[in-house]
Amino acid sequence: MATSLAGQVALITGASSGIGWELAKALAADGCRVGLVARREEPLRALAAEIGAAAHVAPADVRDHASVTAAAASIRAALGPIDLAVANAGVGKPTLLDPVNVADVDDMFRVNVMGMVHTFAAVLPEMLARKSGRVVAVSSLAGYRGLPGESAYCASKAAVNSYMDGLRIHLRGTGVFATTICPGFVHTPMTAMNTFHMPGVMSAAAAAARIVRAVKSGTKVANFPWRVAIMTKLSRWLPDGLMNRVMGDYNEDAKKQMGQ
Repeated sequence: MATSLAGQVALITGASSGIGWELAKALAADGCRVGLVARREEPLRALAAEIGAAAHVAPADVRDHASVTAAAASIRAALGPIDLAVANAGVGKPTLLDPVNVADVDDMFRVNVMGMVHTFAAVLPEMLARKSGRVVAVSSLAGYRGLPGESAYCASKAAVNSYMDGLRIHLRGTGVFATTICPGFVHTPMTAMNTFHMPGVMSAAAAAARIVRAVKSGTKVANFPWRVAIMTKLSRWLPDGLMNRVMGDYNEDAKKQMGQ
């Protein structure tokens, strides 16, 4: 049965746009006080103005441990102890072949994986001391299947999924819980560059609503939309030749999009 989030304090990274923006509004509408974290302060302040007194702006770069720790401390001082931490900040860029875009790959892992670790490190000690709380990672269905042209992004999300699997089990009996969110395609600034068909694509607001339901119901892993989730998992059994036929031109399209 779903539980109320009213009165809880939620920290949300990547709150300046997309899923994070809509999730902050959805949680605030459900009665949460929300700490808004992202690198860009101006959109955070615009979001805080839209939400009202229940929001607190704490700019930070999730790639930097000290920056996230300071943001969490700022939220704690303004709103109270953090009950819910959502590691939502993420980046996605195509993986190129010639030359391999090493800097982009490095950045994806620093944001998508280490950003999550830094976020949880900033809140877990207090949650464990209180024996209550929930950490949430916004991953992706892409973490279940390596795709041509998306190797690094898929790998970063696979790392998130594995980390969360182990963390969830490690937290058993502590009173702190972990939830992994694996959406499919969502209309966000990150997917705006995609020129290919995105099956089952949904709005950021719809994805945020799914996340709130998963948190309230205590879901361990939420994969959605379900049709795309099934297709993604079944694709692991498809021959490489068929996958290449479907997505083999992706690298060339990616180069054009990145001006190479």
